[in-house]
Amino acid sequence: MNSFKASWCKHSLRMVSSSTSSQQVPTKWLQRVTEDQSEPPRLYAWRLTNLLDGANPDSANYARKSPKVGEIPNLDDERRRIYILGIGNIGRLYASFLAKNDPRPPITLVVHRRELLDQWKAHPGIELVRDGKTEWNPSFRIEWWTDTYPAHGLVREPGSGYGISNLIIATKAPDAIPQVDCVRRYLGGSSTVAFAQNGMCKLWPPLGKAYVAARFGKGKGPRWLACVTTHGVTSLGPFRSVHASPADVRVGSVMVREDGWDGSDNDGDKDDYLAEQIVGAPGLNARRVATRELWVAQLEKLVVNAVINPLTAVLMCKNGEVFEERGDGLGGVVEMLVEEASRTLRALVGHRSSENILLAQDKDRKGGVAIGAATEESLERTREGLVERFSSARLRTMLYSVGEKVAANTSSMLQDVRAGKKTEIEDFNGWLVETARYLGDEGGLPVNQKLISLVEDGAVRTRGELVKELQISRS
Repeated sequence: MNSFKASWCKHSLRMVSSSTSSQQVPTKWLQRVTEDQSEPPRLYAWRLTNLLDGANPDSANYARKSPKVGEIPNLDDERRRIYILGIGNIGRLYASFLAKNDPRPPITLVVHRRELLDQWKAHPGIELVRDGKTEWNPSFRIEWWTDTYPAHGLVREPGSGYGISNLIIATKAPDAIPQVDCVRRYLGGSSTVAFAQNGMCKLWPPLGKAYVAARFGKGKGPRWLACVTTHGVTSLGPFRSVHASPADVRVGSVMVREDGWDGSDNDGDKDDYLAEQIVGAPGLNARRVATRELWVAQLEKLVVNAVINPLTAVLMCKNGEVFEERGDGLGGVVEMLVEEASRTLRALVGHRSSENILLAQDKDRKGGVAIGAATEESLERTREGLVERFSSARLRTMLYSVGEKVAANTSSMLQDVRAGKKTEIEDFNGWLVETARYLGDEGGLPVNQKLISLVEDGAVRTRGELVKELQISRS
């Protein structure tokens, strides 16, 4: 590194580190968790046998069956069973490819409302269209987890009373942590939970450890994985999707263990079953990566999502149109969004909560760690590299490269807007805004904040109108 560049990096690190010295503003989602001292709910796992043909089980009076001898769940089956909570596009993708593993793991699909059980009973199976061909697979168990006691059939709880060993959260990003909160009664030290949605996993720095400590106790709780999924998938309706753009998945541990293991291999890790199943799934094209690499990948994907998704949602256009140069100033808006994201990510790199991740790959996986001056030198070197990687120029180059690859696709946020669904704007741009505020960015992220309000209001704008509004928000 030449002397000018080294000096610039050190100046940048002092700048982002000093931004964390101001009073930190608690985020709303963590406040809600810490203020909620209620017991986790008891849930019931409805299956198709809990449904009544032509009758509403909530209003009917039926004698409840008792479990019969021989219906006690198989413990080995439960340890290997993968529960996929959320059967939208991503859930269908993971279920379809996990079912191709040999040997095939037992898989349970978990839906969020009773009507989906009815639909599955009438037309069971996941349809995934790939390369113009339809793949149909009905060979899944399906459940609805609810606090409503079933009025017919066997009474079961999630995990058949033994707890949940393997859980993939494939809901929309805003529902990910609330769903973990809801099922936490059935999660423990032998559980592995993988997050497989867009947006930034909330268990990353700066607040992940605070959440786990509040809900499970310090140093306890499940093993947490995150999956950065770049496959493009479009919905055709309940249980039906098109695999529009085959790509890949990166999976790894969200939190660094106390012994320094960072998830980059499975040496000595006896709880690696779920990660192995994801990596081995034919067609998912998944690979295991170390924690730091996964963190960086998710941050970079967040920048892509925070630019492409909301702009296409307001402009009602394909992804590629965002990057077309038409002399109307939209390129300048992209620049402003990238600059705000860059400032926030560089501040996060300088924050003390990121230190374990920054040092993870420099720790000995047998438990030894570098200490003293070597640790400080390694930390500074890694920070300098990431400050450069998260510069506006680097992020812009990365964004335009991805934009070219997904130009013909329709963003997930525009799909949600057209379907009248809640968008993930709070977990894309909202995460950047809340993180910047928490890290002491007094100027805030005005362009991102204005874009959030437009998406939440369901606004539709021409390119010129949008450019004008976002430029005004910056002034």
